[in-house]
Amino acid sequence: MDKIQKLKNRIDTVVSLTDEELSMFSKAFVLKKISKNDFFLKEGQIANFIGLLNQGVLIYFKSMDNGDEITTDFAFEGDWVTAIQSRLSNSPSLINIKAIENSELLVIKQQDLSDIYIKIPKIERLGRILMEQAYLKMVEQNIDFQVFSAKDRYERLLKKHPQIFQRVQLYHIANYLGIDPKSLSRIRKQIFD
Repeated sequence: MDKIQKLKNRIDTVVSLTDEELSMFSKAFVLKKISKNDFFLKEGQIANFIGLLNQGVLIYFKSMDNGDEITTDFAFEGDWVTAIQSRLSNSPSLINIKAIENSELLVIKQQDLSDIYIKIPKIERLGRILMEQAYLKMVEQNIDFQVFSAKDRYERLLKKHPQIFQRVQLYHIANYLGIDPKSLSRIRKQIFD
């Protein structure tokens, strides 16, 4: 499937573009391939771009001073990928985004996106709706950690991403849930036994 069709499939549920608008929008994207364990964004860089993940899995994580890594999110096919705080404030990213599978993204630079917002107002609407969705996801994650038990968080994650255990290592999942891998194993055993 070509990049125009992949882009169309992802945005059709939000905005409907003419063939000319879709062509103009798609021309602003470049294809980027990232090998497993390579970075889409490193902490400290400015995220002056946004990507549409066509293939693969990415993790968002924060590197701690003691060498630990805290997994904060995942991206799967069809997800838009960026460090929102960095992109919107044009400041250094507080997180890393790394491929944990060979991955492929369609990437648009922030300046090109801003130019297209002016040329195609429907794309600005798309951007607003995507930001609203990102905000709701952050609120949901915040509530999950404040209200739900680790077992409940695990079940909610599994419901949202049933394929996660086939594609993401257990320590990333446990880390994301805020528990150690042994606790995750116990929770999985309780649920599936």
